[in-house]
Amino acid sequence: MDVDDPSPRAGGGSGVDPPRIRRLEESVVNRIAAGEVIQRPSSAVKELVENSLDAGASTVSVTVKDGGLKLIQVSDDGYGIRFEDLPILCERHTTSKLSAYEDLQTIKSMGFRGEALASMTYVGHVTVTTITEGQLHGYRVCYKDGVMENEPKPCAAVKGTQIMVENLFYNMVARRKTLQNSNDDYPKIVDFISRFAVHHINVNFSCRKHGANRADVHSSSTSSRLDTIRNVYGASVVRDLIEIEVSDEDAGDAVFKMDGYISNANYVAKKIMMILFINDRLVECTALKRAIEFVYSATLPQASKPFIYMSINLPSEHVDVNIHPTKKEVSLLNQERVIETIKNTIEEKLRNCNTTRIFQTQAVNSALTQVYTQKDKGTEVKMAPGVKSQKAPVSQMVRTDPRNPSGSLHAYWHGQSSKLENKYDLVSVRNVVRSRRNPKDAGDLSSRHELLMEIDSHCHPGLLEVIKNCTYVGLADEVSALIQYNTHLYLVNVVNVSKELMYQQALCRFGNFNAIQLSEPAPLQELLLMALKDDESIGDENDEEKLEIAEANSKILKENAEMINEYFSIHVDHDGNLTRLPVVLDQYTPDMDRLPEFVLTMGNDVTWDDEKECFRTAAAAIGNFYALHPPILPNPSGSGVQVYKKNKACMASGEHVDSTDEDDIDHELLAEAETAWSQREWTIQHVLFPSMRLFLKPPKSMATDGTFVQIASLEKLYRIFERC
Repeated sequence: MDVDDPSPRAGGGSGVDPPRIRRLEESVVNRIAAGEVIQRPSSAVKELVENSLDAGASTVSVTVKDGGLKLIQVSDDGYGIRFEDLPILCERHTTSKLSAYEDLQTIKSMGFRGEALASMTYVGHVTVTTITEGQLHGYRVCYKDGVMENEPKPCAAVKGTQIMVENLFYNMVARRKTLQNSNDDYPKIVDFISRFAVHHINVNFSCRKHGANRADVHSSSTSSRLDTIRNVYGASVVRDLIEIEVSDEDAGDAVFKMDGYISNANYVAKKIMMILFINDRLVECTALKRAIEFVYSATLPQASKPFIYMSINLPSEHVDVNIHPTKKEVSLLNQERVIETIKNTIEEKLRNCNTTRIFQTQAVNSALTQVYTQKDKGTEVKMAPGVKSQKAPVSQMVRTDPRNPSGSLHAYWHGQSSKLENKYDLVSVRNVVRSRRNPKDAGDLSSRHELLMEIDSHCHPGLLEVIKNCTYVGLADEVSALIQYNTHLYLVNVVNVSKELMYQQALCRFGNFNAIQLSEPAPLQELLLMALKDDESIGDENDEEKLEIAEANSKILKENAEMINEYFSIHVDHDGNLTRLPVVLDQYTPDMDRLPEFVLTMGNDVTWDDEKECFRTAAAAIGNFYALHPPILPNPSGSGVQVYKKNKACMASGEHVDSTDEDDIDHELLAEAETAWSQREWTIQHVLFPSMRLFLKPPKSMATDGTFVQIASLEKLYRIFERC
C-alpha cells in the first residue's frame, strides 16, 4: 500500500511549501512594541519625567525601588489630566501633543507618539492619580494592557499627577532576569534626573530610593545654571568650567544657537560627561561627541575626559525627532556644518584659556612644628619654622647609593616624619575625601549631631516596633487616628506624632532641603502683623506696640537670613520678603494659613545666640508649622454644615431656620472646607503614616503623655465574649 509522505521533500521536483503569513494578535503586537519603547526601568523614568515637563510642572519627584523593577513613582505639580481623558489615557497612539503628521515639523513637546504610557501598561501595573485645577478632588485609576481595570475613583490628591509603575517586566521573564541586579539601573536613573536638573533650572527635581532618608539628586529652582551644576555634580566641577556661546545666524540654511559650559584644561575625570539638549530635548549625538573628544585630546592628559553641557536651538523644521524608538537621537539638517562650527569654537576657547595650568596640592598642617633635619658629614642641623631651608642637592634627591638613607623615599616627606603628623595628615585626607563625596556634609556641625544623638537615645523601642509594623485603620476624630499592631488597637494623636516627625526630619535633612517656591513673595512684616492681630495677649488698641514687635522680629529674621537659608532652606530676600520654604516631607505642603504664626515663632521663640539651642528651637518651630493640625475651617461633616449657613444671625437669635434649604448654604466656603478636610485625611493615610514607618523615632514621653493609647486587645475581648 502506498502512503503519501506529508513531510516536505528536499530536492527533486517538489519544492518546500513557504511558511504561511499570519496576522499577529493585537496583544502580541503591543507587547513586542512595549519591549522596544520601554527597554529598561530608566527608559520608563525618562518618559514619565518628560511627560511631567510637558505638563508644565515646577516640581518633579522620583522614587525608585529595586532599581525600578518593584516600583517607579513619578509625581509632579503640572496641570493634571482631564477626567474625560482617563479612559483613553493608556491606549496606544493617544496624545495631546499633536493631531496631524505635519505637526511633527513644529513639535515643541518631548513626547508625541502616545506610546510610552501604553507600553508601560503591557509590561507593568500602572496606577494614575491626578487632579486638575478647580477640581474639588482627584481621581485614581489602574491600567492593564492599555485599558482601565476599573472606573476612576474619587480621592484626595495634591495638584498635578502621580504615576506609579509596579512590577515592571513581570510578564517578560528573560528581560526581568537580565535586570535583576538593582545596582545596574538606579545609577542610570540618577544620571537622567541629574541631566534634566542641569537643563531645566526652573524646575525642582528630586530622586531617591524608596525608604531612603536623603535624595540622591535634589535641585532647587534657581536662576543660575552654575548653581545647579554645583548642587548636582559638586563644586570641583564648577571651578573648572568656562561659558561658551555659538551662533550661526548668518547662514540662511543653517540657523542655530548654542550655549553651555565646557571644562578647561585643569579639569580631570576618567569618563566624559556630555549633557546635550537639542531644542530642550535630551539626546545623544555620537558624531558631535567624537569631534569634541578629538579637540580635547590635544589639551588634556591621556585618559582624562572633559565635562560638557550644551543646549542647541535650531528651527523645528531643521530637526527630525522621529528617528529612534526611545527618541534618544535626532537627525539635523546640515549636521556636519553645525558640528564643525561648534568644534572650532571649543578649540578656540581652549586655546585662549590654556595659558596657565593649576595643580591641586595639599598643604601641610601649619599647627604642627616642622623640623627639617639635614645630615652632612655626621653633623645634625635643625632648622626652625620660618627659616628658609636650602635646596637639597640633586644627588641626595636621587637614590644613587642604597647604603645612603638620604636617598630613600622618606627624604621627600619633609616635616612629615612623626606619628602625630601622620595622624593629622590622615584626618585631613579623610575630610577632603568626605567633602568631595558630599560637599554639603563638609560644613556639618557637632551641635546638630548631638541633637540627632538625643533623638536616638530617647527613642522608645516598644513604640518604635509598633510604628514600624502597624496597620492604618482610619481617623477616629479630628486629632486622633486608629492603628492596629498585632492583636492591639491604638489611638494615636496625629498632631503630636506629625509634630515630632517634622522636627526630626528638619534635623535629618539639615542643609539638604528641597524648596517650595512661593507664588508671590510674602513680606515678613505683614505676616508678623497678621500673627500679632490674632494674639489675645496684646490688645487691639496697641497698634504701635504690635508694629514695634513686628519690626523687631523682621529685623532678627533678616539678620539671620543667610543661616536659615543655608541650613533650613527658608529664604528671605534683601527686601525682607519670604520667598521659599523647605520641603520637610515629599508630596506634602503645610497649611499656609499658619504661615504668619510660623514666622512669628521663628522671630520670637528661636534662641539665636546659642548654636545647639538655635537648631533645636528652629526645628521645633518648623515641626509645629508642618504638623497636621486640623484645618482652620470647621469640619463640615454631620451637624458641622450648620456653620456654613448664610443666615447664622437668625440661628443665633433663635428664629426657626429650615436646615434643608440649599440656598442658605455658602457653597463656595463649604467646598473649600470639604477639600481641606479630605486633603488632610488623605495626607494622614498616604503621606504621614508611611513616613512614620520609615523615619519616626518616637520619644519615651509619647508612651505616657497620651500620644499613643491602647484601647483594645483581642485577647481581652475574647475573655469578655467567653464570659458572655
